[in-house]
Amino acid sequence: MPAKGKHRRPKSSTITRGFVAAGTGGAAIAIPLLGATGAHAVEKTAAPTAAPQQVVAAAKAAPRTYTVVAGDYLAKIAHNKNVKGGWQKLYKDNREVIGEDPSLILPGMKLTLGAKSAAKPATAKPAAAKPKAADTREETRASRSAAKAEAAPAQPAAETSGSGFTAPVSAGVSTPYRASGSMWSSGYHTGVDFTASSGTSVKAVGPGTVVSAGWSGSYGNEVVIKHADGNYSQYAHLSSLSVSSGQSVSGGQQIGLSGSTGNSTGPHLHFEIRTSPSYGSDIDPLAYLRQHGVSI
Repeated sequence: MPAKGKHRRPKSSTITRGFVAAGTGGAAIAIPLLGATGAHAVEKTAAPTAAPQQVVAAAKAAPRTYTVVAGDYLAKIAHNKNVKGGWQKLYKDNREVIGEDPSLILPGMKLTLGAKSAAKPATAKPAAAKPKAADTREETRASRSAAKAEAAPAQPAAETSGSGFTAPVSAGVSTPYRASGSMWSSGYHTGVDFTASSGTSVKAVGPGTVVSAGWSGSYGNEVVIKHADGNYSQYAHLSSLSVSSGQSVSGGQQIGLSGSTGNSTGPHLHFEIRTSPSYGSDIDPLAYLRQHGVSI
């Protein structure tokens, strides 16, 4: 019989203790490890990844620029360079560079395409130091030479008739006078169209005085000249002007370059002869030139 009052504590199995210890130890170790792993994952997730995208976006946002060359006009540049919004958008973005008249752009101007130009209007340069007497004489002679060079026409004057009259361009007629059609507000063509490509020299048909030179709505860039006989010649859709209002011109003198400004389907010269400077007083322009000895 077993002895009374004596109780032997059963020994725990070594394997069981080892399992429990391992289990306990494993739990104690596993929890920090799992926690550390989770924290590491969070750090990786929170790492910034937008920097490369920002660099790409900045590169895409860089504006393009274009340098104006002879014969350019805003509609042509906007078309060739695929400017969204057309010449109006191009002018709005570059108004500080171009100025008040969208039809007058000069070679060398740098235009921003598709974005607002950051260019500022040119400021006056500080006055240079006053030269010495000997330098003044040399400068005066140089200035006179430069003035003579500027006064010379940009291109040779066309051959004129004995009366001093000539054709406005060296080109054929594409649309005759009085051609009928709904495209004209008067119901007919009030002048003649010459097939002049953009940048062609346009000449005054005879001696006279410039009464207007600038933008004129659907006619775009135009020049109107009053002649000695009281009639007026009009030159429309020009890409650039070479004269200003009040200036005296001779027959064959360049007054501008042909283009496609205003309400125009393409580069050409619209030419009229009028009995007054205003629209609606037109007469046959080719008959007028022939009366002045021009073979056309």
